[in-house]
Amino acid sequence: MKQRSSSKLSPTSLRRRRPSSKPVKVTAEHPELDPKHVVRVIVRNGLKPVLAKATISLRVDADVLEWFKAAGPGYQTRMNAVLRAYKEASV
Repeated sequence: MKQRSSSKLSPTSLRRRRPSSKPVKVTAEHPELDPKHVVRVIVRNGLKPVLAKATISLRVDADVLEWFKAAGPGYQTRMNAVLRAYKEASV
């Protein structure tokens, strides 16, 4: 005897629910995506804007660099955090 599926949706209804590949019509209700709107949403949700970082060439002692690298990926971010903490502590 064939076992019945416990799903309430039939296989044909699943096929009908798939999104179509038709392009979305731009209307007043669904305007074209504008990066300004995306940024506004991010700011409203409380995310801090990321400050631009400067690219520099910095000479550090080899043992200091190895110590930061030994902790794994992201050593440059950690070095930046240490420098920021020093800056904020000296104010």
